[in-house]
Amino acid sequence: MGCGSVPPISTEIRAGARKVFCVKFQREMEGLDEVPFEGHPLGQKIYENVSKEAWKMWVEHMKMLMNEYRLNLGTAEAQEFLLKQMDDYFFGEGAALPPDFVPPRQKN
Repeated sequence: MGCGSVPPISTEIRAGARKVFCVKFQREMEGLDEVPFEGHPLGQKIYENVSKEAWKMWVEHMKMLMNEYRLNLGTAEAQEFLLKQMDDYFFGEGAALPPDFVPPRQKN
């Protein structure tokens, strides 16, 4: 898998795995194993409505945001920015790409 490529989406749900109706894929899929951001309302909302596959996609998007905006996660401003982007990504109109973002070239 090259940089910037999207891994295949797994539709298989392991036996005994927790299931959610994923807001990103609009179908029942395997849910996260634990609540991200324990104690934050958005973390619980994600746990209840986001699949593992959609979470993996968000993590890749978040890495791009952190790099493009050169975020320092030690600051409250950067943390709030990412929480807002995450909320938009899953429950809003989607997270926008940075204005100067140029996607990596695909290897042929």
